[in-house]
Amino acid sequence: MTASPLAAPAPDTLSADANWWRQAAVYQIYPRSFYDANADGLGDIKGITAKVAYLQELGLDAVWLSPFYPSELADGGYDVADYRNVDPRLGTLEDFDEMAAALHAAGMKLIVDIVPNHSSDQHEWFQEALAAEKGSAARARYIFRDGLGENGELPPSDWTSIFGGPAWTQVPDGQWYLHLFASEQPDFNWDNREIRDDFLKTLRFWSDRGVDGFRIDVAHALSKDLSEPLPNKAELERLEKLHNGSNPLWDRDAVHEIYAEWRALFNEYTPPRTAVAEAWVDQSRRARYASLDSLGQAFNFDLLMADFDAAAFAGIVTKNLAESAATGASSTWVFSNHDVVRHATRYGLPALGDGSNQDGKAWLLAGGSQAELDRDLGLRRARAATLFMLGLPGSAYLYQGEELGLHEVAEISDADRQDPTFFRNTGVEIGRDGCRVPLPWTAEGTSFGFGDAPAHLPQPAWFGASAADVQDGEDGSTLNFYRRALALRRELQTAEGLDWISTGNPDVLHFSRPNGWAVVANFGGTAVDLPQGMPVISSAPLEDGKLPANAAAWLLPAN
Repeated sequence: MTASPLAAPAPDTLSADANWWRQAAVYQIYPRSFYDANADGLGDIKGITAKVAYLQELGLDAVWLSPFYPSELADGGYDVADYRNVDPRLGTLEDFDEMAAALHAAGMKLIVDIVPNHSSDQHEWFQEALAAEKGSAARARYIFRDGLGENGELPPSDWTSIFGGPAWTQVPDGQWYLHLFASEQPDFNWDNREIRDDFLKTLRFWSDRGVDGFRIDVAHALSKDLSEPLPNKAELERLEKLHNGSNPLWDRDAVHEIYAEWRALFNEYTPPRTAVAEAWVDQSRRARYASLDSLGQAFNFDLLMADFDAAAFAGIVTKNLAESAATGASSTWVFSNHDVVRHATRYGLPALGDGSNQDGKAWLLAGGSQAELDRDLGLRRARAATLFMLGLPGSAYLYQGEELGLHEVAEISDADRQDPTFFRNTGVEIGRDGCRVPLPWTAEGTSFGFGDAPAHLPQPAWFGASAADVQDGEDGSTLNFYRRALALRRELQTAEGLDWISTGNPDVLHFSRPNGWAVVANFGGTAVDLPQGMPVISSAPLEDGKLPANAAAWLLPAN
C-alpha cells in the first residue's frame, strides 16, 4: 500500500464519554456529492471543511463519511485502491486532518467508512496477484480458483454477483477470482493472516488521525467457506433462508473472530473507537454484530423498509428496543442513505400493500412518472416519520439532503448514470444515482452552488426551490424543521427506554420517554386531538390545536 505520512495522534477535543454514540445524531456525507471546493465538478474534503458551520448549526453529534479513498469509482468509491490515503481528486491527508480538526472543534465526532470485503482491482496487492503465478502468496490474499470444464474455461460455480452477472472473472492464465460485487471489486481472503493484520493497521492509522468510529461495509461477508465442492446457486439460495450461519458466503459465525480483534484495538483508545455494522442479516443474527464485544452497533433497516403505517412502526420499534436491551447496544434508526430511494419519494408512492415500503425502483424504471408520485404527501410523511424517529432512544442516522426535503432524482439519462447496478442489470435495476446527485446550496448559480463547475451528476431544475439558502430564512422550511428538532433532541434525549400509551386509534402512536417527553404520530388521514401537554414542535402546523393527518408532534408536561 502507498506509504503515507502519519499525523501525530490527535488529542480528543470532545467529551471522553465512552457512550457518546448511544444516542448520537449522525449525518452521512457522500463526499463526491456534498460540496465542490476546487471547481472540478466533484465534491471534496475541503468542501466538507467549508461547510462545518452548516453541519454544526444543523445540530449533529457526528459526521459519517462514505469512502474518500483512492478509487477508480467502479462503485462510487467502494472500490478502494489504497486504504490509508485520500483520493487525490478529493484532497490530501493534510486536508483530511484539517477537516477532522474543524469537526472536532465544532463539537462533532468523525466516522469513516471501511470497506473490508473487497478492494479495487487497481489495489497494488491485486495487481501483484495478477502478475504472480498460481498458488503464490500474492494470489492467496484474494480468492482465486481453477475453472471447471475440460480446460478450466467455465467458472468455478454458477454464482451471480450482487450487481448482476457472474461472480467470477477469468484472468489471462486461466484462473478465476471471486467478486461478490463488481468485477472491479475482488474479494479478499480473510483466512489469510496478512489481510487481518493489514486491516488492523488501517484501523489504527485512521484512529491515530482522530477518527472516532467506523461504519463497516458489508460486515457480514468477510468470512467464507469455499471448500470443495462449491454449492450451486440454488443451494446457496436455500442456505440463505436458514439464518443459521451455514451459508458459505454470508453471515458465518467465524466473522466475529475478526471483529473481536477489532474491538480489542478500538478499546485501546480513550474514548474507545466505535463501529456500526452494515449487516443485512436476519434479526435473530444481528445481535452478535451489535455486541459490545464486537462492533457495538448494527444498522437495523426495518423502518426504512416499512410502509408509513402505525402498526408497522410500533412493531419494529418494540422489537428493536428489546433487541438492543438484550445486547447492551443501542438501536440505530435510518430512513435514507446512499443505497436507497430517498424516503420523501418512497412515502409519496403507492404502498405495495404487503407491509413493505414501496422502494421506488419500479417507479424509477418506469421513468419516474410524476403522475404517480405525490411529492407533497411524500415530504409531509417523511417529516412526520423523521420526527417520530428522532424521539426514539438510540442513534439516528441521517443522509445528506434529507434536511432539505430532497426527493429522488429520476431525470438522469442513461449516458449520465454511474452506478454499476444499472450497467450490469439494465432494465432490471435503475441504480442508485438518484440519491447521490450533488446537493443544491443556492437557488442560482452554477450547479446550484455545489461548485463553480457542472456537477458530476446532473441536477434537476426543481433543485433550486429546495436549496439551502432558500430554506435558511424560511419559517417552516424542512431545513429549519430539522435544526429545531435536532436542537430539542439534544436537550431532551435521556436514558434509553420508552412507554407506549394507548390512543384508542389504530392510526395514532403515542409514547413517552423517562423525563416526560412525549411523541405523538398520526399516520391516518384526518386530524386528531393531542393528548395533554405542551407542544414544542410538530412536523406540520397544528389545525385548531389538533394534530393533522400524516404528522407528528413532541409534547412536554404542561407544568
